[in-house]
Amino acid sequence: MLDVDLIRNNPELIKKNLEERGYSPKLVDRFLSIDQDWREKTKAVDNLRAQRNIVSKQLSKTKSKDLILKAQLLKQRLKKLEKEKRELELERMQRLYLIPNLHLKEVPIGKSELDNLEIKRVGQPRKLNFKPSSYLEIGQRLNVIDIERSVKTSGTRFGSLLGKAAILEFALINFVISKLTNRKFLTRVIQKNRLRVSAKEFYPILPPVMLNFRSMQGMGYLDWGKEEVYHIEKDNLYLVGTSEQSIGARHQNEIFKKSDLPKRYLGFSTCFRREAGSYGKDTKGIIRVHQFDKLEMFSFCLPSKSRLEHKFFLALEEALMQELNIPYRVISICTADLGQTAAQKYDIEAYIPSENRYIETHSTSNCTDYQARRLNIKYREKDKTDFVHTINGTVFAMGRIIVSIIENYQTANKDFEFPPVLKPYLKCLS
Repeated sequence: MLDVDLIRNNPELIKKNLEERGYSPKLVDRFLSIDQDWREKTKAVDNLRAQRNIVSKQLSKTKSKDLILKAQLLKQRLKKLEKEKRELELERMQRLYLIPNLHLKEVPIGKSELDNLEIKRVGQPRKLNFKPSSYLEIGQRLNVIDIERSVKTSGTRFGSLLGKAAILEFALINFVISKLTNRKFLTRVIQKNRLRVSAKEFYPILPPVMLNFRSMQGMGYLDWGKEEVYHIEKDNLYLVGTSEQSIGARHQNEIFKKSDLPKRYLGFSTCFRREAGSYGKDTKGIIRVHQFDKLEMFSFCLPSKSRLEHKFFLALEEALMQELNIPYRVISICTADLGQTAAQKYDIEAYIPSENRYIETHSTSNCTDYQARRLNIKYREKDKTDFVHTINGTVFAMGRIIVSIIENYQTANKDFEFPPVLKPYLKCLS
């Protein structure tokens, strides 16, 4: 969430941000209106409490009927006002949560995803002496991608990886762990991109895939877009759409030492998304499914370092794509396509030969202090505390990276090879 004082003191700035992101500027007016009511109610409650304290002290000296009656009346009025204040406070926070993060100045202004800005392309598509097949044709021919039986057991938008494709996923997991826990590799990426960030390794984690309401709301996934989230009503738990949600919420109501930052995690989890509103988009295969595995980077960092940390995450995503030798392009996401929590976001899209187009395989976002404020995550510097900034980034969304590997490493006989860099992680096939 945004700093309340910022909204009170600079409402026009927030309204401009809302308009550029495609939200109604009336969100500010609605919040400020109820915020004013809440402040007045808070003042009234405080005044009544002060009167009650005075009467209590008087009653400790004398038990007159008038004082007893006055105390009873004050208690009844206070109870009523406190209830009204709690109701206002709940609505006030709900309205505050609806206001998205402030985007950074570098973010391109746009009205839809069509205004996203391509920054660069890296790698040349391979010149094939045969007509490329789709990953699904190859996967089904080899019996390594099974859609039919997955639909039988679970319904549409589910798939299974078998044999060679399943082994490829395990190889990718081990490949990533070996890189992001290796200080030498991180240092090389930092030096190549001339970044002034720490080479601290990522700490692997297998987090829960079910979150309580407080955690999911705190990460900013229930105010807008909650139709994408799976909710288990009986237990009031939510299935994660990315391990970012579990990792970010694990330090709620905590204070880091400044020396602990950046605190970097490498999370792996199965993820769940309804894909509401995406009907007709990649409905067949394993690109847009309800369940998928993903490796995710997450960092709690100093506010002064978050832009550099964000660039570092993008550099790591690019470095891993370059090691796999898959052509890709980098996209700067415009204001209208940012989502609620991000202040800046980049996507990486991999080239798909059979369709002669690029598909999204990665994203990385700087959420500044937006999530940290909602979850009360701070750091301490001497005798002061402030909110940390949070950065997230896809390492590999398994289905999509496997699609790009099958497509880019396909052979004339409708098979596919493994990227050479993965060979050390495929000893089970030797």
